[in-house]
Amino acid sequence: MNSASRGRLISFEGLDGAGKTTQMQLLEQWLQEQGTAYVRTREPGGTSLGAEIRQLLLNRPELSIIPLAEAFLFQADRAQHFAELVIPAMQAGKLVITDRSYDASIAFQGVARGVGPELIEQLSMLATHGLKPDLTILLDLDPSQVHQRTDVTADVSGLRQERTRFDAEAEEFHQKVQEGFRMLARKYPERIKVVDASRTVEEIHREIVGLVSRLLKS
Repeated sequence: MNSASRGRLISFEGLDGAGKTTQMQLLEQWLQEQGTAYVRTREPGGTSLGAEIRQLLLNRPELSIIPLAEAFLFQADRAQHFAELVIPAMQAGKLVITDRSYDASIAFQGVARGVGPELIEQLSMLATHGLKPDLTILLDLDPSQVHQRTDVTADVSGLRQERTRFDAEAEEFHQKVQEGFRMLARKYPERIKVVDASRTVEEIHREIVGLVSRLLKS
């Protein structure tokens, strides 16, 4: 895809409870006020196939899914997501904002599950046709707060979702995920911007608007 003519891709990452949903909603409002054409989506679940994969991955606790199988399921969702939604939207010159992308797979499956960050990155590049987010907003939250904070997440019908398999993991798991995200932030400082998620909603939103404004003007 010609970078001069394509749209931009912004991903939101962080531990569950970091406030991704709230901040994406606020960013949507700001984009609408600016008259910016955008598409909001998520991984997993941004397509019809992805919605089925999401159910398997997040809402079927009775299923025993080994780490490698879990990793492949996320990549299957991602391949469909980019082919069906993300790439066409970007080719049309639209901004795409997504709740999670391949950095999450590196942190969750690559690091926390032990599959290996290098393997996950290689698989993700296949799934995305080599595309990476132009900007990744990493909402940095203390892992000890994962079970204390509630990030009200709505599915496509607007209903609040139940806790997922990942929400139920022990604090040690979330610490490993956080280590994975911070490792990525150190590796890709130009793309991944760490935002302190312990501040007020308004303070976080202002910082995100600043980051997005700079991206859109570049």
